[in-house]
Amino acid sequence: MSKKPNKYELIWETVKQIPKGKVAAYGDVATLSGLPGQQRLVGYALHNLPRNSGVPWQRVVNSQGKISLPKKSGSYARQRKLLENEGVFFTKDKVDLEKFGVIQSLDKKLSR
Repeated sequence: MSKKPNKYELIWETVKQIPKGKVAAYGDVATLSGLPGQQRLVGYALHNLPRNSGVPWQRVVNSQGKISLPKKSGSYARQRKLLENEGVFFTKDKVDLEKFGVIQSLDKKLSR
């Protein structure tokens, strides 16, 4: 009998599906994980990632296309640098979700 994944594992598996150079909003990850309205849970799950998990946490941004971490923190700088290294560009500290958002293609991929 296989073990049913917990909510964090569901979220991590969804985030793993976000391709390099793309981003998804917390709410979109929650919905695609079968947890609509639980965007804060997505944040908690990403905050509690095991070291070296391979989950591309940096690809999750808020619904405005902004990094949710404090702007003056090292974590903010790290997330931005990781995204820029993947080809994601920022304009006035925001990612263009029309250009870099992945919700439509991710939704199709996960529904197969």
